[in-house]
Amino acid sequence: MPQTQSQQAQEASKTRASGLLLALLGAIAFSGKAIIVKLAYRHGVDAVTLLMYRMLFALPIFVAMAWWASRGQPALARKDWWGVLGLGFSGYYLASFLDFAGLAYISASLERLILYLNPTIVLLLGWAVYGRGIRWGQALGMAISYCGVVLVFGQEVQLQGAHTAWGAALVLGSAVSYAIYLVYSGEMVKRLGSLRLVGLATSVACVLCLLQFALLRPLSAALVAPEVLWLSVLNALLCTAAPVLMVMMAIERIGASAASQVGMVGPMSTILMGVWLLGEPFTVWVAVGTVLVIAGIFVFTRPARAR
Repeated sequence: MPQTQSQQAQEASKTRASGLLLALLGAIAFSGKAIIVKLAYRHGVDAVTLLMYRMLFALPIFVAMAWWASRGQPALARKDWWGVLGLGFSGYYLASFLDFAGLAYISASLERLILYLNPTIVLLLGWAVYGRGIRWGQALGMAISYCGVVLVFGQEVQLQGAHTAWGAALVLGSAVSYAIYLVYSGEMVKRLGSLRLVGLATSVACVLCLLQFALLRPLSAALVAPEVLWLSVLNALLCTAAPVLMVMMAIERIGASAASQVGMVGPMSTILMGVWLLGEPFTVWVAVGTVLVIAGIFVFTRPARAR
């Protein structure tokens, strides 16, 4: 029997509700990565070893993802393989390593706010590489959000010292590296599909992280506290693979625009978890800076939503 309008409306409402919930859970799971990394650092592990374990546990998931998305698809050309290697290096290996390294010097809250500037960095790269214009509303949004990051950064420098600048520079480098991935991945997404490209590129990044550990650390460095192993498993499953799938499923249900708006909860969830689990200070300046960053990104993305 054909569905009535009432039944169709109920199904649409359920689909939207499930999409919003998936986007919310995905944003919170993504933001939990910094908390897990900071907790692991308390057990004396370094960024190279910690990243190796995260990628080691995530590798089977991403290989399975790439295999699933490649079923029935034509084999990759040599040009595509070079593209996958380049995007895997920039978007997932280098971005992850710089992020992990930066978290050794700055708070999880500041790290999340810097990474949240990613859409503005993508726009600036598009302007520099392709000569794309920047609208007045986008420029205003960038100015607001960058003022928020500078405010929180200044507060953290006073509390933590000069090494904060090095940590912030590393995390900013991570954001730029991932923005490069986003700028250059557009054509490959059209040819390979988003799930296949993500699965292949992340698998490449996992192998690179394992090779980095093998080249830079002795085998004895793999002997870490059991807490580090469990935190790495949690990071690989809950904060790496699961949010990728949840956000993709959310986009299918509610669209990229709505999913990105829900993603604005990410910085707030990181700050709250940082205060609760890490004992990070929550000051008026952090609150004001966070509001400015979120408001700036909202203003920045408004022209795109209007179109």
